[in-house]
Amino acid sequence: MEVVHVRCAGLDISKKDAKVCVRVAGAGRRRTVETVTTWSSMTRQILALREHLAAEEVTCVVMEATGDYWKSFYYLLEDLPGAEVMLVNARHVKNLPGRKTDVSDATWLAQLGAHGLVRASFVPPEPIRMLRDLTRARTAITRERSREVQRVEKLLEDAGIKLSAVASDITGVSGRLMLTALIEGQRDPTVLADLAKRRLRSKIPALTEALTGRFNEHHAFLARVHLDLIDQHTAAIEEITSRIEVAIEPFQGFRDLICSIPGIAVLTADVIVAETGADMSRFPTPGHLASWAGTTPGSNESAGRVKSTKTRPGNPYLQGALGAAAMSCAQNPGTYLGARYRRIASRRGPMKANVAIQHKMLTTIWHMGRDGTLYDDPGADYFSRLHPERAKNRALHQLEAMGYRVTLRHAS
Repeated sequence: MEVVHVRCAGLDISKKDAKVCVRVAGAGRRRTVETVTTWSSMTRQILALREHLAAEEVTCVVMEATGDYWKSFYYLLEDLPGAEVMLVNARHVKNLPGRKTDVSDATWLAQLGAHGLVRASFVPPEPIRMLRDLTRARTAITRERSREVQRVEKLLEDAGIKLSAVASDITGVSGRLMLTALIEGQRDPTVLADLAKRRLRSKIPALTEALTGRFNEHHAFLARVHLDLIDQHTAAIEEITSRIEVAIEPFQGFRDLICSIPGIAVLTADVIVAETGADMSRFPTPGHLASWAGTTPGSNESAGRVKSTKTRPGNPYLQGALGAAAMSCAQNPGTYLGARYRRIASRRGPMKANVAIQHKMLTTIWHMGRDGTLYDDPGADYFSRLHPERAKNRALHQLEAMGYRVTLRHAS
């Protein structure tokens, strides 16, 4: 097999150290030499490893994506002079079953890299990495805040307070006033219900019933703890959001572009920018972007039989943001994406329709990012205009199924 890199290194990384195999391919009758050494994951040792690889004149370094342990090695080695540093997907470099050790894994990575049999994963530049850290932290803290709200609801259920059965948001303006009054000792349901604001005041009779329970000092203590944590999470989210606004300034143009797509709000756009890198040139085609994100059907065919088309695992943060955006599109009847969702959902179900809308969004984002154009919505009647005869026949069949006899004539 052709040797692409005569001097190649493979790194099998763990929490405490890394096994490093330096492979020097032989020429003619010279045999190939593979030398395996162990290096600590501490910064000084990694810098020493960098000097060692430079002295060995390595032109390719291959490391496997193992949790977050690869970061300290990759960030210190990514600008190694004269070398291509590759972070590879563990699924793509899985070794043959047998006597598997860290040493054999490092050797295997070096062999794959030497023959050019691996493909580098997408590692964004430092500004995008910083933005990605911020958006992921905001997502995690937002989820923690949602869990605290659920704990408050469970606490109220334990106390016989059915506030969530009447108010959609128990931590909104009205809900917080009622919870604060309960914590401070107010138990009269009439007084508590009268704290409702705006449209919730039309539900005062139902609120009076819902706020009748057995709320006591024990519940008050726990409710205060949960509300304090919610306030802390909210403050942290606001602080991170302010930081994101500063970090995303170089990519503001791309964010404005994708915000023109129905269903994509600013928070969702922040995640898309951070996860894709706002540079569509890294993906040769929109299909590559959709495949990387895990929104394309899988390919598993053997002997002419298609076994499974299940989507492969993709970027969970990007998929979460796009999934929420797709659901927003599904609830909007006046857009092309909403019409597309309903067409697919009627045949394949809502879950596959959601993934299909994610795929369509990514395809649109790729073209918009490449051309620098705003989104132009084809309209909810796009499919009717595309196939008018088919739309007419479908409507006729539906009316005939309902027992109507229909006669058509052209409008004058």
